[in-house]
Order: sequence, then structure tokens, then C-alpha cells
Amino acid sequence: MRTHHPDNERIKRQYFVFLKEAKGQSEDSVDAVAQAIARFEADTQYRDFKAFHFEQAVAFKRRLADRDSRATGDKLSKATQYATLAHLKRFFQWLALQPGYRSKLRYSDAEYFSFSDKDSRVAKARRTRPVPTLEQVKHAIATMPVGSVIERRNRALLAFALLTGARDSALASMKLKHVDLAAGSVFQDAREVMTKFSKTFTTFFFPVGAEVRQIVDDWVQYLRRDLLWGHDDPLFPATRVELGTLLHFEAVGLERKAWSTAAPIRAVFKSAFEAAGLPYYNPHSLRSTLVHLGERLCQTPEEFKAWSQNLGHEGVLTTFYSYGSVAPPRQSEIIAQLGKAEAGGGRDPGGVVSALVRTLKAHGAIS
Repeated sequence: MRTHHPDNERIKRQYFVFLKEAKGQSEDSVDAVAQAIARFEADTQYRDFKAFHFEQAVAFKRRLADRDSRATGDKLSKATQYATLAHLKRFFQWLALQPGYRSKLRYSDAEYFSFSDKDSRVAKARRTRPVPTLEQVKHAIATMPVGSVIERRNRALLAFALLTGARDSALASMKLKHVDLAAGSVFQDAREVMTKFSKTFTTFFFPVGAEVRQIVDDWVQYLRRDLLWGHDDPLFPATRVELGTLLHFEAVGLERKAWSTAAPIRAVFKSAFEAAGLPYYNPHSLRSTLVHLGERLCQTPEEFKAWSQNLGHEGVLTTFYSYGSVAPPRQSEIIAQLGKAEAGGGRDPGGVVSALVRTLKAHGAIS
């Protein structure tokens, strides 16, 4: 049974180079495209791309909707289907313009990979994601054990994520030199830290509690003073695993190198929240926790702009659109309070909103 087509492999390699070098897409983005194309090839039994016909796209789209997800066992989500078809549509549009394919393919046939308007709206709909409260995160940190150096590292990792809002990829690549305890800041230098879109920015520690700050301070001092580690050593070193006396691999301490992926960080979060009797919240969810905290603490548009900038956002609209959704219970509470305030005539109509609009205009966020 055929498992690949040599001509397909050659042209796919060209496309992946095009995406990475000409379009500047990341390895993860290119991998997602490769997975989508592989799904289509398997569905067509690895037929030559030169033999593509729009009926193949129609049939693939129908079978994709009936396919089960390996992760959940349920049908593939509309979002997954939408992304897969979008990748294929762009690939065949590019392919139709390449030498050797222009005479075989019609550019317009790629349109048959389009999702229906109805399914597209379902796929792109924003949904409320679970976000831990500040109290829940601090409870998880407080209940984490500290009997070993690995356990101390894990607790410091969770505390640092809350203190800075750093993404898991940044946490995995952070070095000691990026943390300035005296200034209460972390310099997320894109030359060395894996930041989103390779942005470089400084984050000042969020006001999440002195006990959280102390855990981070103690950890950094331990690495510098007790272990005598230097600027270029990792802030959160990987676990050293050795063969134990029972001929089983065991975690015995810390490696003087960083984690190669963020997977161990997500495992630490999962273990910490479950041990605290809470559902699993991934590292990224703590950024939403900090946004919700900022919405309560910030009293002026300038203050929220600073809070947004502290998260690495160039504009406050990113913070509002991506993280600032109000949970339904809080939404209900706010609407009820606004109704009471309106009935009592005790609010300054549009005062805060007007100030916010003025600030957004000043920063070019709106016109």
C-alpha cells in the first residue's frame, strides 16, 4: 500500500521552505500545514497532486467532518476542520502557480476547500475558557511541597508565572540574567527568550502578593548564592535523571541546562492544581488571571495601558480582545449593578468610557 508519492514530497518541501523563509512562519505553523496536507494525501491514497480535481476537495471535506479526533475520540471540532481546510486551500492556490502544475490545476478549484459560512461562524466563535482566580492560584502555590530541590523549583515556577505572566515557552528559556530582583522586573529578550512573535519587552512584577514575590526571590538567591550559578544559567533548570539502585530511572536533582520544550512546565501546573483539589489550568490561563486582576485594580486608562504593556501587548485592544472577556457569573453581576445604579441616578454617564476612548485615540488604537 502506497504511503507517499515522491513528486508530492518534493513539492511539499518547496512549499514548507516558502512558508518558513518567505512568509516567516514558525516551525509549529509549518508543522500544522504539513499535518493538514498529510491528512488530505491519506484520504486520496497519495494520488499525485497534478491529478487534483475539485471533487477530491468536496469528498475530503465531507469525510473530514465524520472523522474522529485522536485526542478526544469525538468528532473533529469545527475549528480543527476550518484550520485544516484553510491550510489546504492556500497550499493548492500556491501549487496552481508553480511550474509543472500551472497546466494541470485551476487556481479556482482550491475554493472548494472553503467552509460554509455557517460552519465558519461556529469555528471562529469565541468561547469562554476556564480561568483560575488569583486566590486559586495562590492556594495551589501554597500547597506545593518543598522537601526537595525539584519541588522548590516547581513551586518557584508557578509563582514566577503568576508574578510575571510569562508564557510557558518563555519560562522554559529564561536565564538568571534576565531577572532583576532589585528592580522587580524580568527582561524578556527575544534573542534568548522564546517570546511570542519574538517581541522584546520588560515586565515588572505584578502586585500579586508579597508571599509570591518572596518565593521567587528565594529561588533566584538559592541558584546564585548556594549553587553558585551565573548569568547564563537557566532560571528553571531541567530535571536530572539517573539510573537508580533498583535499575530504574529516577529524578535525582537539577541539570545545569534548560528544558528543551514547555511540556514539563505544563506537567508541573497539572500536578500542582490537581494536588490542590482544583481543575487543571494551563500556564497561559494565568495571563487571563492577571488581566482580570488588572480590570479590578486599574482606575484610569493609563494604568490599564501600563498593565497591558506589562503583558507584552503593544495595544490595550489586544488585552481586551484576547484576554479581557468577562466570565458569565461576573457579567450577570455587573449588569445587575449597572441597572441599580441607573435607577438610583448615581453614575457619571460615560465618564470612564470617554476617558478610555481618549486614551485609545491618543495611542492610535482607534481613529
